[in-house]
Amino acid sequence: MNVSLVLSGGGARGYTFIGVVEELQAHGIKFSSISGTSMGSLIGALTACNKLDKYKEWVMSLDFIDILTFLKPPFNRLDGDKIFNKIKELVGDYKIEDLPVKFTAVATDLTKKKEVWFQKGDLWTAVKASSAIPGVFEPVVLNGHVLVDGGVLNLMPVAPVMSDMSDLIIAINANAEPIVRNYDIPKEIRKKQTIFEEVWNKIFSGKEDVVNQSINLMMEVIFRYRCAEYRPDIEIKIPQNLAKWYEFHKAPELIEIGRILAREALEDAQKQGIITLKKEKNAKNIHKKSS
Repeated sequence: MNVSLVLSGGGARGYTFIGVVEELQAHGIKFSSISGTSMGSLIGALTACNKLDKYKEWVMSLDFIDILTFLKPPFNRLDGDKIFNKIKELVGDYKIEDLPVKFTAVATDLTKKKEVWFQKGDLWTAVKASSAIPGVFEPVVLNGHVLVDGGVLNLMPVAPVMSDMSDLIIAINANAEPIVRNYDIPKEIRKKQTIFEEVWNKIFSGKEDVVNQSINLMMEVIFRYRCAEYRPDIEIKIPQNLAKWYEFHKAPELIEIGRILAREALEDAQKQGIITLKKEKNAKNIHKKSS
């Protein structure tokens, strides 16, 4: 079966994608194509080059001081160059066309005022452009074009995988409606997060009212508009109120919640008759039901 994976933008909530991907793979799902915007392009790229485990190990090991080293003075914006240099150090350099899985990173070209699909060329340049949130990261200038976050025009890039003739399209939406819910998160994860919380929020408090609200509004409107064009077979919804865009210190908790939400979405899809989950030996496999 050909399964396409689509990952939305969503800032720090994109850490849930790690847990989602791990849960999907635990059910025997293999991806034939992946498309991502912003944080979704980063997790999608790491999945496509089979290095998600290395990245996860790194973010899970970060302490508060480590995270602070990726901030630019006056310590209210992130240093994209430093972050992507670290990622390349961890997982290596890649050309998109050489990946074992078809991959698309979606960015926005401010010069031409249009959406851009990166399907060849340097992987991390494409991802850096796709995730260059205005006001948070510096834009990427490439061949005279100013490139910023793909979510400015396309928050959920289903279109790039539509031509792949996939049997199943699974999309992860990190901008779903807020819900009030308690998640069963290990105490040690909660404790580590609490240590970061107070200082981290003080660093970004000046941006919360204007930038956070603006980004959330932009995401909500664009998401509704683009979802009217293309619909995935399965949508895994990540509530907006799980984390603000800048709460990258919540990685351990968000990864675990992603795993929980993916498990529930697959069970719900099976109840609706979209897929069939069944065990074979020690592995779970997923099959789309024929209509």
